[in-house]
Amino acid sequence: MASAALDTPSHDAATADRGDALRMTLTVLGLGVAWEALVRGFDVPAYYLPPLSAVLQAVWAAPGPFVAGMLRTGLETLLGFAAGAAFGLASGILFAHARLIERMFFPFFVLSQSVPVIAFGALIVIWFGNGILAKVAIAFYLTFFPVTVSTVRGLASVDPQQIALLRSFGARGRKLFVSLRFPAALPLIFVSLRLGISLSLIGAIVGEWFGDTVGLGVLLLQAMFNEQMPRLWAAILLAAVLGSGLYLLVTAVERRVVWWREELL
Repeated sequence: MASAALDTPSHDAATADRGDALRMTLTVLGLGVAWEALVRGFDVPAYYLPPLSAVLQAVWAAPGPFVAGMLRTGLETLLGFAAGAAFGLASGILFAHARLIERMFFPFFVLSQSVPVIAFGALIVIWFGNGILAKVAIAFYLTFFPVTVSTVRGLASVDPQQIALLRSFGARGRKLFVSLRFPAALPLIFVSLRLGISLSLIGAIVGEWFGDTVGLGVLLLQAMFNEQMPRLWAAILLAAVLGSGLYLLVTAVERRVVWWREELL
């Protein structure tokens, strides 16, 4: 009984999460050792690539701005991602159930993505100022479209025989959607959510380039203009750590929600 209790989807997901975290940690440690060894072994100029120890020393010497930057950028990313994912899911469900609305409005979604994020970001800053709302809006802009497309495709890819089977048992409308169509679409939806969290981070950092005092994007610009290479690489590494952590978070949620299928990596 005890062994059977442990053999559950949540237990398997937790084990997989620990495995992902361990692999990520070992990969980071391996890359860090290789970075330090190669830079010192080949005497690479610090202007191009400083040693990892110098990068870590830059963070250790003044950790406050880096911690505040990660927290601020992480908050902007999560808020923009949550808004974009919710809007994308709602739009995808609406388009999948109302083809006329899809034909009317989906071209505008496609057109919106043809606008470079830099141009869109400038417009957003004019509208909303340099506060957190502008960064969230840019993160939202980069997130909602892939979620919308994956939701539409996922809902349209359900096996017609399975739909016919449930209908033979009297399932209609909402019951059919909740019991079959939406669960069947979830693996494809989560592919877009994993992509969306990375795009949301990019949007938050780009938004900070238009003007702010806190954030990883701010630290990147300050280090670039002052040619402080260790601080520049520190900001890049922290952005990578933040992005990897958020990606693992979405993957962990996916394993618990879509526990009946192998994840699509």
